[in-house]
Amino acid sequence: MGIIVVVIVIIVLASGTKKTETGPIRIGAIIPLTGDAAVYGEPGRNIYQLAVDEINQAGGVKGRNLELVIEDSKCLGEAAVSAVQKLINVDRVRIVIGGFCSSESLAAVPVATAAKITLFSPGSSNPGLTGISPFFFRNYPSDASQGKVLAQIAYNDKSYKNVAFIQEQTDYASGIYKAFSDEFTKLGGTVTNESFPTANTDFRAMITKIKSLKPDALFIDTQTPAVASRIMQQTQQLQYKLAIIINDAISGDPDTVAKNATLLEGAITAEFGIDPQNLKFQHLISAYKTKYGSEPPYQSYAQTEYDAVFIVRDALLANGEDGEKIASWSRTVKDWDGASGKITILPSGDRDGGHVPKLIQGGKVVPYSN
Repeated sequence: MGIIVVVIVIIVLASGTKKTETGPIRIGAIIPLTGDAAVYGEPGRNIYQLAVDEINQAGGVKGRNLELVIEDSKCLGEAAVSAVQKLINVDRVRIVIGGFCSSESLAAVPVATAAKITLFSPGSSNPGLTGISPFFFRNYPSDASQGKVLAQIAYNDKSYKNVAFIQEQTDYASGIYKAFSDEFTKLGGTVTNESFPTANTDFRAMITKIKSLKPDALFIDTQTPAVASRIMQQTQQLQYKLAIIINDAISGDPDTVAKNATLLEGAITAEFGIDPQNLKFQHLISAYKTKYGSEPPYQSYAQTEYDAVFIVRDALLANGEDGEKIASWSRTVKDWDGASGKITILPSGDRDGGHVPKLIQGGKVVPYSN
């Protein structure tokens, strides 16, 4: 009997075409949405969404929409770590915008680095973030420039020889204190410091102690305008009047400056300025007002937050969802044209450029003149 052997050969042919990604591209964002720092986070969330909507209306990234996944980082390192871990492990994002507060970024960088995803901050300014990781960069300048500018103005222009700090114990405020103190003492001045935890609400003993030291000026160095307002109110209640220096977190809030106009008259500060003539900045302000009914507060941060989303778009266009490639690409950004001006990212991950001195006059922040 003959045996018929049937051999079935199944040949699987590779199509030779790449898998086409579909669906939205998720972008993570960590911002403070609770606590005193929510005054930064809430408008920041609005700006991120505004920018994402504009990008999606223009076709997204190669036809795919961007989708924001936002987590509350509370301006706290521990909360930022949890937020980034969730974005990486659950939401599978490959790039995260944030943190805003320096404490958030300092804590989150090791997590992002270990996972090889890019962390991109439009607000964290602590000098300790300079060169911290190849997976971190920022388009807001380091406070090394803020502290140095203020120290030089205080010593050279104002002839202050002794400055007393009342400093909140946060990474942002401590970074400014260190930068100022290093430069001011190098010039020949003396700095004393009364630091306090964020939970503190009674500053009268500290102010009384500072008054007894008879400094030439008081540097109010807090994370948020709300805390600074409490210090200024208690300073006035104690009928203590002296020259004042404030950081950009305080000067960036027009309401706080106006409310404390008498105490702050003649105070110096330093800000990463805005350019009202910049067409992209003008568009941001107009679009925000149309969408949310008022101009954005803290406009020096608003401009870098808006730019950050468009830089992320360009990073995705150039590299896809590859955290390592995006991190390397970030160091090639040169003269990128944004609402905050020309942006160049240095090999350290810092933005090239810095703060300029300003003056409080008539309850408003104006350009500094000696």
